[in-house]
Amino acid sequence: MSAPVPDPGPQNTPPPHGGVPPGETPPGESSTGTGAGPYRPLTRGWGKGPLVVICLVAVMCALFFLAYAVMLNL
Repeated sequence: MSAPVPDPGPQNTPPPHGGVPPGETPPGESSTGTGAGPYRPLTRGWGKGPLVVICLVAVMCALFFLAYAVMLNL
């Protein structure tokens, strides 16, 4: 006499409370549309101040590495 299997296979398992049966793909997430939130018109882009600062830092880094390369070759 054999005992019943305590854990039935997925085909015999009832789905969880309101869920998807085992082996099936669950539904995709719900998402909000692109129209969520108030509309704000686009601005012109980067301000001149931050752009100048970034360019100055880049030029200073380039000059530093150029001077470092020159010092290594002496």
